[in-house]
Amino acid sequence: MPLFEYIALDSEGVEVKDQIEALSEKEAISRIRNLGFFPTKVKSKTLGKAAAAKQMAARKPKARRGARAGVKTKYVTEFCRQLSTLQDAGLPILRSLRILEEQTKLKHFQRIIGYVADEIEGGSTLSEAFGKFPRAFDKLMVNMVAAGETGGVLDLILARVADFKEKAMKLQARVKSAMVYPVVVLLAAFGILIGLMTFVIPQFESVLAEMVGGELNKITTTVLAISHWIAHDFGWLILMGVPMGLKFLVKLIRLCKPGRVVLDHINLRLPIIGSLVGKVAVTRWTRTLGTLISAGVPILDAIDVTRETSGNEVYAKMLGNIHNSIRQGDPFAAPLKNSKIVDGIIGNMIAVGEETGDLDKMLLKIADNYDEQVDVMVGSLMSLLEPVMIVVLGGIVMVIVMAVFLPMIQVITGLSSQ
Repeated sequence: MPLFEYIALDSEGVEVKDQIEALSEKEAISRIRNLGFFPTKVKSKTLGKAAAAKQMAARKPKARRGARAGVKTKYVTEFCRQLSTLQDAGLPILRSLRILEEQTKLKHFQRIIGYVADEIEGGSTLSEAFGKFPRAFDKLMVNMVAAGETGGVLDLILARVADFKEKAMKLQARVKSAMVYPVVVLLAAFGILIGLMTFVIPQFESVLAEMVGGELNKITTTVLAISHWIAHDFGWLILMGVPMGLKFLVKLIRLCKPGRVVLDHINLRLPIIGSLVGKVAVTRWTRTLGTLISAGVPILDAIDVTRETSGNEVYAKMLGNIHNSIRQGDPFAAPLKNSKIVDGIIGNMIAVGEETGDLDKMLLKIADNYDEQVDVMVGSLMSLLEPVMIVVLGGIVMVIVMAVFLPMIQVITGLSSQ
């Protein structure tokens, strides 16, 4: 690789003389600036064949281990926040990345940050470097960083990315935490019922048959048949396998776009749950779109990114129709109202945002409003779910108790009538 000699000034105005490798003079200047220097003179230096071969061998790219590994959102969020702070303090981007590379504890993310720094050192922009590692840095982040680089407000944009990811994580955490209690209760109840039907109820079968001395009632017969199926015909395995099989089937269906469309339509039409799924989807796409527009990303590009990261094919199709309408000169609110997927108030608020020139702020307000509605709805569902579970589990226990005690009552009634 060609070698360039340069003279530059550092942040304090002190003259620095050094050499740097680059493919061209333009790339050399870019790399010098990334080091935090202001170049005043850059001159190509010709190397001998032996020296050039030696440098080429030293610069030979190494295999990038862990480059395709995924990184959890919380680590990327922390990285964005720290990088924003370092940029706000005036540190060069390359030095900031090297600092974060050293202090990051997650090994494969540490390697990815190092690869990003290598790309910067090679003349790439930060957004271009991020774009080469999509499993760590999503399209939303890449587009926002590109807008921040263009506008010279990279520190503010990185802080916005961190804020966006933190709010998205909080929303996801609230929904997941709401599901923990019912799932734990149902699993515990399932385990207890399987234990009763496998080990306890079979012990009563011969006793109850001898006690009655004839045909048992239908409830007892049904419970004993279910108990026999669970204990001796691998019914317990089928009961455990069905939920896992359904989960695998859903994942298989979601691998193709038509399958995702069908499942998302079904999810949105489920009673009670469908409303929650819809509100979560609205919160997600409005916050994503609002954040992108506020960062300076052109609206058509912002809609494209939002459509790809919406996580719901129904809303992705709606955003695609909005994108086509805006390209033809229509306003944002008109196709949104015509879609009949979202509430009318959303279309009206976006229309007001377009008229006042504050579309990004209005989208973020909608996201915050629906965020609060999700909180209230999750709380209401939890309040409703507890008595429903108690009634259902109580009903199952009552049937088992009746199956055991009805023969006894039948015997007592027969004795009293004699």
